[in-house]
Amino acid sequence: MIFPKTITSPRLIFAALMMAMLNACNTSPTKGEQNHLAIEQVLEIAPGILQGYMPQDNQLDSKVFVPPLPGKDSPRQALDTAWADNMLKLRGTPRWDLAIRDADLYFPAAADAFSCSLGIPVTEEGTPALYMLLRRTLADLGLASYSAKNAYQRERPFMVNGAPICTPEDEAALRKDGSYPSGHTSIGWGWALILTELSPDQTDALIARGRSFGESRNVCNVHWYSDVIAGRLVGAAAVAKLHDNEQFLAAMDVARADIARARAAGLTPTVDCEAEARALAIPLQ
Repeated sequence: MIFPKTITSPRLIFAALMMAMLNACNTSPTKGEQNHLAIEQVLEIAPGILQGYMPQDNQLDSKVFVPPLPGKDSPRQALDTAWADNMLKLRGTPRWDLAIRDADLYFPAAADAFSCSLGIPVTEEGTPALYMLLRRTLADLGLASYSAKNAYQRERPFMVNGAPICTPEDEAALRKDGSYPSGHTSIGWGWALILTELSPDQTDALIARGRSFGESRNVCNVHWYSDVIAGRLVGAAAVAKLHDNEQFLAAMDVARADIARARAAGLTPTVDCEAEARALAIPLQ
């Protein structure tokens, strides 16, 4: 996971996000303000990144529960290496193209990631509360990975195998950003869990998309298999912690109503869901 250093950058780097977050005012709203804040403008803690729901002094310490990274000559590393080698075969395929799309955590593009599995478009205009919920939880889910990332500082696959990545413009930043666990996976898996709670009838499709969102980082040659597995653990832990936050729970209620209205209006995704399905049908092994 990376983020842009400046407003002109295409993505955000974590260091800028954390510095801004540490300087941000993190107040807790009253119950009467919660529904209003679910769709109201929220403080931007870095260019394009909104303040999450979890206070800065209550972030997850993921290094406590994420297992140690695989040893150099361990069976786990052998699996990681074999998996990474196999992913290189997908370069130039539709699955590679989808991985490029999944790499973009910047809104509004990121809102499309789960629209096919959810069955409705996710937009600032049509589903404003849901859109805001995803934007804010991006920070909560992504930041949760950094305690372990910073502790392990693992090299990424492309730094070992020398093969291209799907977003070459990010390579310099990725070299400085620890690989284990995968922050993209934490975000994608967390979003999948949040969305299944909001729309349980779509659970199978949403969880499958959450899995593939993380696997896109393997396809991109920027994360090892074990990075993605650990990222799911972090995402699940962050979602569990969010359920102790009253503002998050209030936002969930408003977002659930957004989904119901979109379905009642017969809204359908604007992305090419058939093309997405074809890309996801390509086997990774």
